[in-house]
Amino acid sequence: MIKSATAQRIESIDLLRGIVMILMALDHVRDYFHADAFLYNPVDLSKTSVTLFFTRWVTHFCAPVFVFLAGTSAFLVGSRKGKQELTVFLLKRGIWLVVLELTIINFSWFFNFHFPLPSLFVIWALGMGMIILSVCIYLPFPVILGLGIVLVAGHNLLDGVHVAGDGAGAILWSILHEFHLFTLSPDRNLFIGYPLIPWTGIMLLGYCFGTLYTSSVAAADRKKILVYLGTSAIALFIVIRFFNSYGDPNPWSVQSSPVYTFLSFINVTKYPPSLLYALITLGPALLLLAGVEAWRGSVAAAITTLGRVPMFYYLLHIYLIHILAIIAALATGYQVSDMVFTTWVTDSPNLKGYGFGLPVVYLVWFGVVGGLYPLCKWYERYKAEHRAQWWLSYL
Repeated sequence: MIKSATAQRIESIDLLRGIVMILMALDHVRDYFHADAFLYNPVDLSKTSVTLFFTRWVTHFCAPVFVFLAGTSAFLVGSRKGKQELTVFLLKRGIWLVVLELTIINFSWFFNFHFPLPSLFVIWALGMGMIILSVCIYLPFPVILGLGIVLVAGHNLLDGVHVAGDGAGAILWSILHEFHLFTLSPDRNLFIGYPLIPWTGIMLLGYCFGTLYTSSVAAADRKKILVYLGTSAIALFIVIRFFNSYGDPNPWSVQSSPVYTFLSFINVTKYPPSLLYALITLGPALLLLAGVEAWRGSVAAAITTLGRVPMFYYLLHIYLIHILAIIAALATGYQVSDMVFTTWVTDSPNLKGYGFGLPVVYLVWFGVVGGLYPLCKWYERYKAEHRAQWWLSYL
């Protein structure tokens, strides 16, 4: 199922990407449809249930895998086209993604033409990471690898650093390391959700990871390395987390039951992604990547299709979920205006009391993914038949 680095796609990577794209839709459906999403954080152990906790927690895998594999894909593009062409591609693609985040994607979240809350989320982090990577690819490989490790493993040393206020210095520091909401004017805020230091580190590690998919690495050897790396990451997570001294700003604690103590243990910080967050998401992802190399059949093919058109899927799924949420709101006595936001959806005061239980959330999730699949299949075929059209590489 693996193709060489000179081939256009590597199916196991597309398959893993497809899996996380499916999980990502679950998280966003939960945001727009689950009643409790408007009342409390799903990983708040004083209020959540085990099912709700894992409904949120399992989606933690999406962003780090997405960013990590973007770095891997960049390496594979460079192995085919050379560093000079890769630099141009990364720069253009990175700038495009940042523009896309601030326009079409921001509108999809809020449906507000005034853009009252410009938000820097995962597509911003991907774009800026590509721009930074376009320079880093000229460094010696050990330096790129070392820099990635330092950024991911060492950035928690900066957790205690804060810049007060809403000025340029505070915004710059937040862009680099701190999840924060800024007030720019009485009617406009800035939401920085994906700081660059840790996410760029993950992308650099993904770039280095691409060397495992060159023709010089046999499939059997690659699988052994994937299992070793994935197992080591999980073991390192357990050891570091147990001592509760570094790697995540929120320590775990003994809870009222063993189950909730376990939930506390794995309840790590995504904003920004802590070292422990990276270990417990990328470690299992590497094990899964080892396992899906030989996965064949219609289900694998369908998931792979989604992984081959990730940006197309990403754009469509947000708009579809938001439109369905408007229909659900109207059907339950709310107004269209209640689904036009000046803040993040789950912070909207007009929607307290709106929403459904988890069974409905899961049904909507299945419907969204199933509804998008034919469109993604069509677009995958269109891309294959129109490779000469340059703009397709940006969607």
